[in-house]
Amino acid sequence: MAPSNLPVRPTMDMGKESLFNILNNYFYLDNVRVLDLFSGTGNITYEFASRGAISVVAVDENLLCTKFIQKTIDMLKYNDQVTVIRQDAFAYTAACRQKFNIIFADPPYDLPDIEKIIDNVFEHELLLPDGWLVMEHSIAHDFSQHPKFYDHRRYGKLHFSFFVNMSEEESEETDGE
Repeated sequence: MAPSNLPVRPTMDMGKESLFNILNNYFYLDNVRVLDLFSGTGNITYEFASRGAISVVAVDENLLCTKFIQKTIDMLKYNDQVTVIRQDAFAYTAACRQKFNIIFADPPYDLPDIEKIIDNVFEHELLLPDGWLVMEHSIAHDFSQHPKFYDHRRYGKLHFSFFVNMSEEESEETDGE
């Protein structure tokens, strides 16, 4: 159980279950490299680790959050899979050179310029071919016009927008239709 003093809004269980059902249809979760931005309590990080992800990088700028995630990882013995980084997500995505199959971002809903996370992911090529960026957000954001936008799902007040880094093969098939 996360301490009540953490400045977080964890992903609701219904949304998390639905998200992982979707991801299970597209990925072998025991064969993915994951980046969890704005990790908060780490519940998405733990979910990927428990499903056997090769690696999960959890990024949050709040010291209390990163300490809590590290403590939980130690307790769950996910140390070989999970790396915790205390850093601003914008700075991390601008400087990161690692590539991932799945990037999950759950920024504060009122955070200005959250679309910059999407731009950083694609400008810095952080997704492997056919990799996905999943952005959790409120109804106030509509990313459907973004060129990498793939899908949108709503679960109550919770919204997920999906962005895909299509492989060149898929991209050529789509262009030829």
